[in-house]
Order: sequence, then C-alpha cells, then structure tokens
Amino acid sequence: MLDVAPGVKWQRMPLPFSLNHINLWALEDGEGWTVVDTGMKTPQIAATWETILAGPLAGRPIKRVICTHMHPDHVGMAGWLTRRFNCTFWMTRLEYVTCRMLVADTGREAPADAVRFYRAAGWSPADLERYKARFGEFGNLVYALPDSFHRVSDGDEIVIGQHRWQAVIGRGHSPEHLCLYCPQLKVLISGDQVLPKITSNVSVFPTEPAADPLSDWMASLSAIRAAIPDDVLVLPAHNEPFRGLHARIDQLRDGHERSLQRLLDALAEPKRVLDVFSLLFRRPVSDGTMQMATGEAVAHLNYLIQQGRVRSQPDANEVNWYQAVTT
Repeated sequence: MLDVAPGVKWQRMPLPFSLNHINLWALEDGEGWTVVDTGMKTPQIAATWETILAGPLAGRPIKRVICTHMHPDHVGMAGWLTRRFNCTFWMTRLEYVTCRMLVADTGREAPADAVRFYRAAGWSPADLERYKARFGEFGNLVYALPDSFHRVSDGDEIVIGQHRWQAVIGRGHSPEHLCLYCPQLKVLISGDQVLPKITSNVSVFPTEPAADPLSDWMASLSAIRAAIPDDVLVLPAHNEPFRGLHARIDQLRDGHERSLQRLLDALAEPKRVLDVFSLLFRRPVSDGTMQMATGEAVAHLNYLIQQGRVRSQPDANEVNWYQAVTT
C-alpha cells in the first residue's frame, strides 16, 4: 500500500477484465481503519486482502466499510470484510437497495422485458441467447451482501479518525454514487464519478428503458465542479490519483457534447441502436461488451429524445429506429 495523504493509504486490486484494476482506500480511524471500496469477489482479491490485513494495515481491525456504489468491483468483498470484523457497512440508500435487487436476480431466467429491450436495440437471435445464458451473473461477483447498512446522504459529515469527510452525491453512472471530500486534507475520493483517463459508463438498463442517466451525470459533474475546489488531490477508482479536477470535468462534459453532436448529425437517416456504436466508441464492440455498449448508446439517444431533438419508432419486428427531428 502507498501513502497518498496523511492517514490515507492506496491499494490497487486486480480485476479480470480489460480494465484490470480498481483502487481501494484505507483511512486511519483511531485504533483501526475505515475502508473505502472493497474489490470484486474473486480468490485473487481475497488472498490480497489477507496479505494487506496481516501486513500494511499492521494487524489493526477494520472498523467500518464504505462503498461508493453498487458495482461488483466496489462492493464485492464488503460482506466478507464486515462479517470478518463485525463492523458496520456504509452506503447510500439507492445503491444498497439496487445492489440487493441485482443480487436477487442470480439463478433467474432473463425476464421477457429485458429480452424485449435488447431486441428493440437490434440484437440478433444469437446475441439474445448469449444474454439469456449470462443473465444473473452479478450475484456471483458479490460476496453475500451485509444484511443491514448505515445510510449516507448528500451533505453528511463523516468523522474518520482525525479528519472530517463530506458526502458528495453523483448520479448517472449509478443511482446515488458516493464521493468523499476532506477539506482539511484537500482530498476527494471520486470513485467512478470522475476518472482521469477514461469516461464513466453511463447506461440505460431494461428495468427503466426510458431513463435519462446522461442528464443526471452531466448535472452531477456541474454540481461537483461548483462544490469542490480545483486544488484537491482526486483519488479515483481507476487509473492514478490526479490534480486538475475542474479541467477534467470540463473535458468530460465537452467530450459527451461532441459525441451527442456526431450522433445527431448521423441521425439525419433512421438508425438502430447497433448502428450508432461506431459513432460513440473508439473500439469495436465485441460479444463481451455488447450489453454495456447498448446501454450507453441508449443513454445518449434517450438524452436527445428528452431534449426533443430525436424521435424513435418501432418497426414491425419491434426494433426501434431513431431519427433526428427536423423543424
């Protein structure tokens, strides 16, 4: 583990994806530690935790586990740690409830509404069969979730050791994403809400097909920029800690605005969700990234629909076609 600020340690955990790591944070908390994010439930991460607990954390107990949001790479080992140390689990309410819902899908067949959603995006029968076979995998990546939690709300002040941390909520990447800001240390733990080299995935899912998470995400970025000074050290969930928060937020917003304009220009002619992948993503979309790419493409299309700049129309096969609105 590396020290990145007084009482703040940085640990990188491996992930079995192209994005091959997640950053976790241990904050000195009196005679023990508060841990922020936990890694995914894998044997390799469990073994790494054993090494950390015996070594860099000097045998001192974990007193509290805080998770920024409900994705498995962040919450996957929370239940393992809280049960081992009989400590409390802190999270925002929407993240906790959403995680419980997704874990409950394990072992279920893919619902008809979900299949309909991806068929409407233009997925082939083979694509849909692969989705059905993989449905419910979320719960396999998460150790049994803690059965209770301490709710964190926007603006809450959390005392951790000698420092006070403010809860700053973001939306769009996940329902109620928690960031933690310490004015005394000038440190922001940003989770996935603001990343230095990649853009947070902002997706629509079959449970709410008309959702507009991109509006939520863009508004959250503006709110964070207004609330947090530019001179903080940002501790993100992926890549390296960085400075220049405001410039990075401006860059993220501008990048999405350019993508939206490219999309709008291309929709002079009707297109399906699958047809716009090349406009939004730099790399070809594979079987393994099809679901994420679809969710993000729909998020951009729904954003333009909510603004009245695009409309959609299903064809006889229930596939949606999107076209720019002309005046």
